[in-house]
Amino acid sequence: MGREEQIIKSRKEKIDKLRAEGIDPYPHFFEKKDWIKDIRAKYSNLTAGANSGEEVQTAGRLIARREFGKISFGVLREESAEIQIVLDSSSPKESARLFKKFVDIGDFIGVRGEVGKTKRGELSVMVREIKVLSKSIRPLPEKWHGLKDKEERYRKRYLDLLMNPEVKEVFNKREKILQEIRNFMLSRGFHEVETPYLQTVYGGASARPFKTHLNALDIDLYLAISPELYLKRLIVGGYEKVFTIARNFRNEGIDKWHNPEFTMMEIYQAYADYNTMMELFEDLYIHVVKSLYGKTKIKYRDTTLDFKKPWKRMTMLQAIKEFAKIDIEKMSDEEVIAFAEKHNLELKERKWGWAVQAIFEEFCEKELIQPTFILDHPIETTPLCKPHRNDPSKRLIERFEPFCMGAELGNAYSELNDPVLQRELLKQQQKMLSKGDEEANPYDEDFVQAIETGMPPTGGLGVGIDRMIILLTNQESIRDVILFPFMKPLKGE
Repeated sequence: MGREEQIIKSRKEKIDKLRAEGIDPYPHFFEKKDWIKDIRAKYSNLTAGANSGEEVQTAGRLIARREFGKISFGVLREESAEIQIVLDSSSPKESARLFKKFVDIGDFIGVRGEVGKTKRGELSVMVREIKVLSKSIRPLPEKWHGLKDKEERYRKRYLDLLMNPEVKEVFNKREKILQEIRNFMLSRGFHEVETPYLQTVYGGASARPFKTHLNALDIDLYLAISPELYLKRLIVGGYEKVFTIARNFRNEGIDKWHNPEFTMMEIYQAYADYNTMMELFEDLYIHVVKSLYGKTKIKYRDTTLDFKKPWKRMTMLQAIKEFAKIDIEKMSDEEVIAFAEKHNLELKERKWGWAVQAIFEEFCEKELIQPTFILDHPIETTPLCKPHRNDPSKRLIERFEPFCMGAELGNAYSELNDPVLQRELLKQQQKMLSKGDEEANPYDEDFVQAIETGMPPTGGLGVGIDRMIILLTNQESIRDVILFPFMKPLKGE
């Protein structure tokens, strides 16, 4: 029998013994009158060796213990604070016996006692009464190190939170970031709305969907890859400023920037365009960064990032000229495609636009370290965006993507509101889908009819929430900012 199995066996025996003595190791309720964080704040000024003369009743998980002769010490932790507990010769014998004989590290316990400071100056509860609230069976891990343990941390986030208190700070910041995003959007007059996650026709992004089945109607459904088409319906319906913070589900790769389900905010504003969205994106980031750190400069790994306005702006063709060292505007279509093929770049179709996109992704993205907007993408890359108003070649659209540390942080369009062109482009996408392009958009007749009803000029913006949190909390991977990231099941699970 291994050490862990021995511990589990011993603790189960303690549970039986507690019950034999009429003690419930899993009671229904405990009145926690005092929180540890409040106790620490109230009595922090006590002098070493002094008692407060006041009793508290608190509870938490025992995370450490030691015996020193006839004195027992423990450390009790609640969500955001810890305090020492002490059982000595002045403690009731029954309480001291219960602690020594039945309480283990990992147990939840409740204690009542006087607050004081030890001679060494450690704020403590001098226990008069102790109660087992939840007897743990499985021991807490002793160490976390190396890649194997990091994988285990993601699989068992509850242990990660227990053993690494700094992890909880990341998720506290995530909570604050989400709140500040909402504060910003509401202050700008936007309405927060909800859109369906289960959809009969998916759309709004180039992505492979997850498919499911609705038994009640015996029809196939898809998990949402984007809320875009529903939010545009709301603009048609008379809303002028809307946003949603939603989960998206995309059946694609998993890496430091990608998880099969992730959080995005999508924003739509009537009478606006992609220039409006660019300013909104800058202002949003600045608001959130300043709310967290009081300044626009932050450290990410070994790089100082500055989110102050204005961010650098480059067209996609300018970026390719700078980083790939070729001038697309002076090259023929065949020369551009040949360049992409020479470098073994994967093209969705053998067309100018897909070659430009692939060249940009290969040569430019990794170079975009400071916050940068990449404007004016090829028309092939989306069926939902307006053609560029100043492009006589009709090859470009009014789309931008913001980048930082080599990662795309969002996506924005001057939204297409020409119903005839929209119908044509979505039918082209349906043909691509039928030919095997699993990331093409299916044709959505109801959406086209909505645009035919009339949609005003509109700016649309998608913001990658998880990626924002990665940057603003200085984390390595998307798995560090999602409480329960997707993990490949282990054998037997």
